[in-house]
Amino acid sequence: MDELYESLKRSGYSVRPYHAGLSDVERNKNQEAFIRDDVHIMVATIAFGMGIDKPNVRFVVHYDMPRNMESYYQEIGRAGRDGLLSHCLLLFSYADIQKVKYFINQKPAHEQRVANIHLNAFLGYIETEDCRRIPLLSYFGEEASQKENCGACDNCLIDEKDLTDITISAQKFLSCVKRTGERFGAGHIIDVLRGSQAKRVMELRHDRLSTYGVGQEYSKKQWVQLSRQFIQKRLLIQDMEFGGLSLTEQGWQVLRGQAKVTGRLEENNTDPVRKREKAETRAYDPDLFEILRKERKHLADRGGVPPYVIFSDRTLMEMADVFPPKPQRFNEYPRDRSGQAGEIRGSVFGYYPAILYTARSRF
Repeated sequence: MDELYESLKRSGYSVRPYHAGLSDVERNKNQEAFIRDDVHIMVATIAFGMGIDKPNVRFVVHYDMPRNMESYYQEIGRAGRDGLLSHCLLLFSYADIQKVKYFINQKPAHEQRVANIHLNAFLGYIETEDCRRIPLLSYFGEEASQKENCGACDNCLIDEKDLTDITISAQKFLSCVKRTGERFGAGHIIDVLRGSQAKRVMELRHDRLSTYGVGQEYSKKQWVQLSRQFIQKRLLIQDMEFGGLSLTEQGWQVLRGQAKVTGRLEENNTDPVRKREKAETRAYDPDLFEILRKERKHLADRGGVPPYVIFSDRTLMEMADVFPPKPQRFNEYPRDRSGQAGEIRGSVFGYYPAILYTARSRF
């Protein structure tokens, strides 16, 4: 965490840290600076995010993988609480799984099973090719159309051509699961497919199977990724306690050549081009918005309140979009819709029309 903070700081970003290693005074100081828009980025632990009710958070980045769906859902919910377009980015690598599993293994045996179920559910969400809304809503007991395209998540924005026919790979994996008795986990199946001479493979004589060594075209990492896709596509079911894999009816159809499978062979690092912006986003003047934002900060500092108490980002965007032609017309325009109250805002309305008019006249 400190390394990320130092890296951003060296790059010239307005950033502060927040974690248990800091004193209470320093943490509170950094949090207050973020709330008042004195600092634009916080490199923080989850505890910080859970205590923040800042409506204009525009970007949430998960630098470490959350451990379950509940945590992820709560954390991304901190973005865009004012109803405006916001972005959430999850940075993920398969090494993260081992780190999370290490912490799970420190728990009592009866807690490990539940934690592994939660982890597998979240990994299914990460690796799904459906709209992200589908597994997210399904996990919390709601239904979403399987054909739904939200036009906002990476899966809905990605082109179909980025998917590859992985039917043969699936047949190899499914066949190996069947030939080993449908009682081993993905790690052992991958060892057999890649022709490993691991002690357990040799002791069980799985080196004599017809599927032994038929999957050497892929690395272990690639096979792990594929195996999770097969589970997500419900070709296999996994015993949550011991990890053993067994075929489903869908899996049998693929194994018999009655169905095809498409997926991804490697992690997709391409940033998809956005197909559409959400309806909430207005075609406002970004330069004017920045001027208004700075003036809002000045007024907030003078009144001793957070900037969003003066005006929300939505209101500033509306000002920068539908600009009153004269200062006198400002009072006819809808004021802040955030629903928040404060004496300072009331005193601002007599002064702000001139600011808006002056700022606009600079262009």
